Amino acid sequence: MSMTSSLLHQSICTTKIPYLVNFRMDQPDLQIRIMQDEDIKQVTEIDRSSFTLPWPPRSFLFEIHENAYSLPLVAEFTSDDGCKEISGFLVVWIIIDEAHIGTIAVAEKHRKKGIAEKLMKVGLSTAAQKGALSALLEVRRSNTPAITMYEKLGFVVDGVRPKYYKDNNEDAILMSLPNLDQY
Repeated sequence: MSMTSSLLHQSICTTKIPYLVNFRMDQPDLQIRIMQDEDIKQVTEIDRSSFTLPWPPRSFLFEIHENAYSLPLVAEFTSDDGCKEISGFLVVWIIIDEAHIGTIAVAEKHRKKGIAEKLMKVGLSTAAQKGALSALLEVRRSNTPAITMYEKLGFVVDGVRPKYYKDNNEDAILMSLPNLDQY
């Protein structure tokens, strides 16, 4: 590693950002926090590798800086060498008494570790603290792992939006969580 890249690595790995939740008990290497400008590159990479219709970077910047109803979160993983990387993200819109899950994704190498569920729990809990009484989302009919997780969290199927996703005309399953006060 060159002197310049060593200094950059040290700078990136020692940046201090306040955490909403620190999972020290069950997963000491994972923290959930508010998304920052510095996260956009990694968030965009995760989004592009997860979805056929990813958000452009400017959409995440809008959520951070301009959307007063937005709760943009990231899950930050700390490796054994102390370096931090974004392992997942969630955007929740809190509008009056309703939390709408705008998007959620986890980096492929961090999937099946409960990160999406932890992001959802923090997002739903924070939305409830901000006055949301219920939550809703749309999910691709074929996304069985996500549907299973949402059902585990208490979401129920409300209906279908036919041909909702424009890339392949796949249906969206509408789901809601009526009693957000459980979080």
